[in-house]
Amino acid sequence: MAYKKKLIEVALPLEVINDASAREKSIRQGHPSTLHLWWSRKPLAVCRAVLFASLVDDPSSHPEQFPDEKAQAQERQRLFAILGDLVKWENSGNEQVLEMARAEILKSTGGEPPPVYDPFCGGGSIPLEAQRLGLCARGSDLNPVAVLITKALIELPAKFAGRPPVNPAARGEIGQNNGWQGAAGLAADVRYYGRWLRDEAEKRLGRLYPKVTLPAAGGEGTVIAWLWVRTVKCPNPACGCDMPLASKFTLSAKKGREVWVEPQVDRAKGQVSFVVRTGPGQPPAGTVDRRGAKCICCGTPVPLDYIRELGQQGRIGGAVIAQVVAGKEGKMYVSPGENNEPMPTSDFLTDLAAARISGYFNPPNYGYASIGALYNPRQRYALATFAGLVKEAKAQCLQDGGDEEYAAAVATYLALAVGRLANRLSSFAIWNIHRETIEQTFSEQGVAMAWDYAEANPFSGSTGSWEGSLEWIPKCLELLPGEGYGTAEQKDAAAAWGDTGKWLISTDPPYYSSITYADFADFFYGVLRQALKEDYPELFATVATPKAAEIVAARHRFDGDRVRASEHFRGQLERAVKNIYAAMNDDYPATIYYAFKEQEVAEKDEGYYTAWESILGVLIGAGLQIVCTWPLRTERVSGRKTTKNALASSIVLVCRKRASDAPVATRREFVAAVKRGLPAALKGLAQSNIPPVDLAQAAIGPGMAIFSQYRQVYEADGEPMSVRTALQIVNQELDAYLAAQEGMLDEDTRFCLAWFEQFGLSEAPFGVADVLARAKNTSVERLVSDGVLAAAKGKVRLLKWEELADGWQPGYEGRITVWRFTQQITNALLGAGGEDAAARLVYFLGGARAEQAKALAYRLYAICERKGWSEAGLAYNSLVVSWPAIQQKVVNLAAKLSVQGELAF
Repeated sequence: MAYKKKLIEVALPLEVINDASAREKSIRQGHPSTLHLWWSRKPLAVCRAVLFASLVDDPSSHPEQFPDEKAQAQERQRLFAILGDLVKWENSGNEQVLEMARAEILKSTGGEPPPVYDPFCGGGSIPLEAQRLGLCARGSDLNPVAVLITKALIELPAKFAGRPPVNPAARGEIGQNNGWQGAAGLAADVRYYGRWLRDEAEKRLGRLYPKVTLPAAGGEGTVIAWLWVRTVKCPNPACGCDMPLASKFTLSAKKGREVWVEPQVDRAKGQVSFVVRTGPGQPPAGTVDRRGAKCICCGTPVPLDYIRELGQQGRIGGAVIAQVVAGKEGKMYVSPGENNEPMPTSDFLTDLAAARISGYFNPPNYGYASIGALYNPRQRYALATFAGLVKEAKAQCLQDGGDEEYAAAVATYLALAVGRLANRLSSFAIWNIHRETIEQTFSEQGVAMAWDYAEANPFSGSTGSWEGSLEWIPKCLELLPGEGYGTAEQKDAAAAWGDTGKWLISTDPPYYSSITYADFADFFYGVLRQALKEDYPELFATVATPKAAEIVAARHRFDGDRVRASEHFRGQLERAVKNIYAAMNDDYPATIYYAFKEQEVAEKDEGYYTAWESILGVLIGAGLQIVCTWPLRTERVSGRKTTKNALASSIVLVCRKRASDAPVATRREFVAAVKRGLPAALKGLAQSNIPPVDLAQAAIGPGMAIFSQYRQVYEADGEPMSVRTALQIVNQELDAYLAAQEGMLDEDTRFCLAWFEQFGLSEAPFGVADVLARAKNTSVERLVSDGVLAAAKGKVRLLKWEELADGWQPGYEGRITVWRFTQQITNALLGAGGEDAAARLVYFLGGARAEQAKALAYRLYAICERKGWSEAGLAYNSLVVSWPAIQQKVVNLAAKLSVQGELAF
């Protein structure tokens, strides 16, 4: 099949893309991810880079212009420079940068770029970036919440681009202001009607959120949050108090403003009250953890099973232990007061009350079995009021001159703001004692049981309030492209598509069992449905999000049967990938994002597929060839800031249709092809600075490219080779490649490597070390003198890199082994000197030895990974991840010292 290779099929500036992606994590104001929560969003920088590189030709596709490798490399660097500017968050709206990228796309596509389709659009990142690049963008998803978010990103801003606001406050500006560019006018109306909605809500709800009298300062203060603990009746008949279930009694852990609660126990009455303390003091320990609880009144141990049983009976209560109040000099903490205002009832989410929560939720174990149960009565009533007021705000917009479609658009963003509010207005939103803020209910991918929680005051103007929820939305709107064509629709990717088209497919399908999107989205669906079901009847036709067709291996939907769950996932994914195959444009590769964090291992006879086996098997079975894979990192871990081995969040599988005349191969032929092709690919990956933690996954790309180029690979018995077996062969060759690098090492380093693989950093008998040293043509005495080995009392062990001397100066030693050099660079990097100190060592010892150290770091990490020594592997992963920064500092140092004419350690 003849086609022009695209840039993504040959090379990518991974470090540049990954740095930009990691930086996005710290961008909040105006970032599309702040419009509304969605899980596992792909960074915009990654999506933009993947789309650009999927459309732009690699220079090797034009030998008439770039006849040799040097010319092709120069052209790639030019394209990389454009890509480097393109992925920066600051350039998201930079028309000069965007036009350069669009020009390259037009040049490579003959002026007719294909439309982009993401059939699993989720949070909308891929279609949004397609629209930003001037492409026709289409997204679809089975989940209605995902579709609504994507509409709000790509459909509504473009539909109302350049339109001035209709609110009365802005009318006086319309004649003077011709600057309502993009969605700025829509954003102004969202702000205005959002304030209107807030004022109306306060009229109806204000009595439920009274001010408090400040005991010391006097006067009244606005409550920011009520801090609650759950309570249960003590099982001890002689006690019977309402015992607080507090994970902690600390309210603020900020240095210099420590605040905590002191429980006051009246054993005679079996009652507990709470007093806020500030300043020096020792907060009491919490009364509940994962092992169980303890009654604060009588000391009786209470098992979690008892608490779960009471919870199932609806007998878990609650008590306010403190109030956070807005003071003149910041937040104040006061002891709980009395609020005798009766709590009104609400029918909020009664249509979901009977539907049990499922998936990665722990609260149902304690009786919180429905969405409505996740809120206390005041929260339920408040959210019902806010959601109902969205319709009234829409009516007000119509009255002020907006048409039906425009008013519905304003209502859409207001409803998303209510969804944002719900995320911090549940009884599972905890108080962050370090930042003194309310955490989201979904602070992780799931909802854990919260023994203590913070109830926000939606009218405080502070953390968890309506203002805090609303303002993110217009800020996001103002920075969206607001032009071009974009559409989002609800669609089952596994059902017949009808319009096959000729699309550039780029998508992020569900991750096996990692995230059950439908279960999570139900949390927001009820609020959004109450506000918008008349405007989007097709999206909100059901009382909960669709689950039966969702492509996820959710065991709880199959009575805990993981085999049936796995079969469902694979079957649905097969149908979706067949649709992708039929719809993809043959001139462009499809790009499929996939997470590989799952470490599930299954025996072949267990009857189910692992995540990787499923996705690769389905792609290859549908007739796709995996051309290459690119690991994409969303967190940068470097230097002494490293605390864990951070896996790349996902990789991109670059796929083409397999040639119809593709050959078949035997197992022997496949293994031989892997032995021929994999080493060169692995060398290229190492040169591009793939972190060791990602290397095994990155190796899947070239390995599966070889496997999937065949129509079929046959075992010796004539049976087709499974994907699982092919992956095992690729991993074996990866190990063999890393082991082969040992032949280039000095004899002392080979000893240390063999010792490390067998004993790690533990002690072993001197005699064993002596035998191994002789076999490696060295001696224990020499290794001790080299400063890599410790020997005492008949025992020998490798020195840890932390034990090596800081400020090591290699000029005073006769011989320096690769092992010593690697450990010293690691010590410099992760010690006080950081990257600067590491760079000085690399500069002094030269590039060739430095590359040996980097190669050894790969090998050491692989050993640690295989042995399960995650902590020991941290340092070596960090060394490789930091390598580009070290290299740059080496260049800077060389330039500086060439001027000085000296090297000063």
